[in-house]
Amino acid sequence: MDYLKKYEEWTTNQYFDGATRAELVALKDNDNEIKERFYMDLEFGTAGLRGILGAGVNRMNLYTVRRATQGLANTIIKAGGEKRGVAIAYDSRRMSPEFALDSALCLAANGIHAYLFESLRPTPELSFAVREFGCIAGIVITASHNPAEYNGYKVYWEDGAQVTYPKDVEIIQEVNSISDFASAKFMSKEDALAQGLLTMIGEEVDEKYIATLKKLVLNPLTEEGKKLKIVYTPLHGTGNLPARRILKELGFENVYVVPEQELPDTEFSTVGYPNPENPKVFALAEKLANEVGADLILATDPDADRLGIMVRNEKGEFVLFNGNMSGALIAEYEFSQKAEKGILPTNAALIKTIVTGNMSDVIAKHYNAKLIEVLTGFKYIGEQIKLFEQTGSNEYIFGYEESYGCLVGTHARDKDAIVAVMCLCEAAAYYKSKGISLYDQMNMMYEKYGYFKEDLLAVTLSGIEGMAKIKEIMAGYRSNPPKTIGDYTVEKFRDYKEDTMKDMTSGTVVSTGLPKSDVLYFDLNDNAWCAIRPSGTEPKIKVYFGVKGSSSADADEKLKKLMSDDVFKMN
Repeated sequence: MDYLKKYEEWTTNQYFDGATRAELVALKDNDNEIKERFYMDLEFGTAGLRGILGAGVNRMNLYTVRRATQGLANTIIKAGGEKRGVAIAYDSRRMSPEFALDSALCLAANGIHAYLFESLRPTPELSFAVREFGCIAGIVITASHNPAEYNGYKVYWEDGAQVTYPKDVEIIQEVNSISDFASAKFMSKEDALAQGLLTMIGEEVDEKYIATLKKLVLNPLTEEGKKLKIVYTPLHGTGNLPARRILKELGFENVYVVPEQELPDTEFSTVGYPNPENPKVFALAEKLANEVGADLILATDPDADRLGIMVRNEKGEFVLFNGNMSGALIAEYEFSQKAEKGILPTNAALIKTIVTGNMSDVIAKHYNAKLIEVLTGFKYIGEQIKLFEQTGSNEYIFGYEESYGCLVGTHARDKDAIVAVMCLCEAAAYYKSKGISLYDQMNMMYEKYGYFKEDLLAVTLSGIEGMAKIKEIMAGYRSNPPKTIGDYTVEKFRDYKEDTMKDMTSGTVVSTGLPKSDVLYFDLNDNAWCAIRPSGTEPKIKVYFGVKGSSSADADEKLKKLMSDDVFKMN
């Protein structure tokens, strides 16, 4: 069925509600918009759904969400997991409560017990709840840090991590097999409650989640540490209550929340693009921090699974730490303190993604820990935790990715900004009691491990043409990889989609050892590297860069020069 036939079906079929049909009828003279909405189904990929809100098969709406949920229900039924149920959480975005409730009612209509949070909650708490209730699966309605016009639908499996192979493929196949949107089962909330197929959850899970996090504390606050001044912004998202609660219960007395960004806001009106990687989202927090004389600024994204930080430098100015820096700070604190206390296991493991900086490798080596590298996506870190439990091979200490996601503990199997807030503030307070700031500690780590610096370029390519362009760009680098990038020589070329790692000198080709993924990686001489991949959550292509310098200034200069090379000019 071509896009115009699909469009006509949606405008005339009485299954679709009147508002949906009216929205589409109003587009009758806009062929380009009709094509964008109907040329393909919104893809249910390995991370679930994510897309622009609106009517149509290529948009996030009640009908695409019900179709996805019916596919998940079919998978659960085939696995015999109806009685175990599914936990469901949602964030502060447009339509998040409605999508969450519809998902629950579709599951209930399939005889599957749904545990629905009564109000918005962080994504990591959903991961925690899946295992707490012994559910077979979980759903989070969120588009993470995307702009306000987006929403998304993420699926978790029984281990509390986002679905991985082969379960992700099974669910995708079930979703794709549903051609008739009206075939998705549905029942009323009243009937679901009456039949015991819907349970509302909330405070009892909060209590257990917070209590579990507090068990991870390594150093209780000293009187000096309590003086730490913290400015926090939830960026209109889900982090406000749990982040403030954990800090208060640990004893932090000087926590200031940005008032303009404290409450949920579906439009993210003070930031637009609520991504803690973007320095612009810190403007109001920095203003408040200077007014109160804060030591540290924290920002969590809307579903509170990622944490961005700013710290004061030697001049007293606030500087933004990237995810490699904040992740390395927490890793060093966790490993060093456990080693000092004699509680670091001999089979300790540190996990990072393939586009995360290389200081992690040296930290792991220093503490005789195993360094494991996985594909981009925190679900692969969660998968390793599951394997550790199954085999006893290693004990998980810490895992992180460059995009501000990390996890201390195994209470969740996804990145957790609430535990990151707790651990980072604990570390800051500990170092403060020693007369050291986080900025000082970062510089001490550079001296100890090497001046590793990283950065990222992201190019937005939206719509049908953008998708085609991204595929064309990746195909070009794949078929004709550069032999040099800037002043560096490409020593090895990894193509994770083809599962090949080629030695550019000898021509020898071996397996990458990881599942297939559309990522190209260039190992360069002198500890430098580059990688390129399409974003899994936004219409972007991303290029990652990493170098190692002899000093901070040398690393900065090398990074700047590498990033300015024409090899990755795509506009």
